[in-house]
Amino acid sequence: MGNASVAAAGPSALLVIEQTGPVLIVGLNRPAKRNALNDGIILAIQDCFSNIPDDIGAVVIHGVGEHFSSGLDLSELTEQDATAGLIHSQMWHRVFDRIQYSRVPVIAALKGAVIGGGLELACAAHIRVAEPSTYYALPEGQRGIFVGGGGSVRLPRLIGVARMTDMMLTGRVYSATEGAAYGFSQYLTDAGNALGKAMELAERVAANAPLTNFAVLQALPMIAEANPQTGLLMESLMATVAQSDKEAKRRIRDFLDRKTAKVKPS
Repeated sequence: MGNASVAAAGPSALLVIEQTGPVLIVGLNRPAKRNALNDGIILAIQDCFSNIPDDIGAVVIHGVGEHFSSGLDLSELTEQDATAGLIHSQMWHRVFDRIQYSRVPVIAALKGAVIGGGLELACAAHIRVAEPSTYYALPEGQRGIFVGGGGSVRLPRLIGVARMTDMMLTGRVYSATEGAAYGFSQYLTDAGNALGKAMELAERVAANAPLTNFAVLQALPMIAEANPQTGLLMESLMATVAQSDKEAKRRIRDFLDRKTAKVKPS
């Protein structure tokens, strides 16, 4: 990564965090465990997304090693009672909400295992980029558990309830190619290029007007779920706020100036 400053690194760090220009790069760093998610790494993600620097315009999250994430570290479940399980699930909800409702776009670069809680984490991102090694699964049915990181809310909105039901009941695994067709990811790259494509997209969206990005991330999901009349009103209000922003006005003037310059006779 050119001109990258390392904020947290080393073999013992649960996250490897770098900054390249306006992009924050967050690497899940448990490669020996296929980046299985334990409480430590979940809390590290919470801290990271609670303290995004002001000069950051987008975040890329990826997995160090050959996999994005193999999901929940099952060793943490063996001693939990029902109350502890409820609290544990709600902690994951809070952390993944930090990603979904981040002030900046979050792009997930996927490869290898995107399983269980790893898939739930990927679903919290706004854009998902996968390479051919990526595969998706929800093995909770075979393990006697249920999704607990928001997957039952986020994933059906991407792929539908019936497809998620099939995955959980039968253990069905989807390939990267199938995932791109069915909505798991928006982009499918060549081998080894998911992170590079995610960085390209992150740099592009970081250059957008911040208020427009905010509207897309915060207002658009609410509008999509509202009844039509409420949604239209919210759209009008958000459009008015965005267009009145000084940065938006400057960008509109620049666009019109460039358009005028192109049609001037030589």
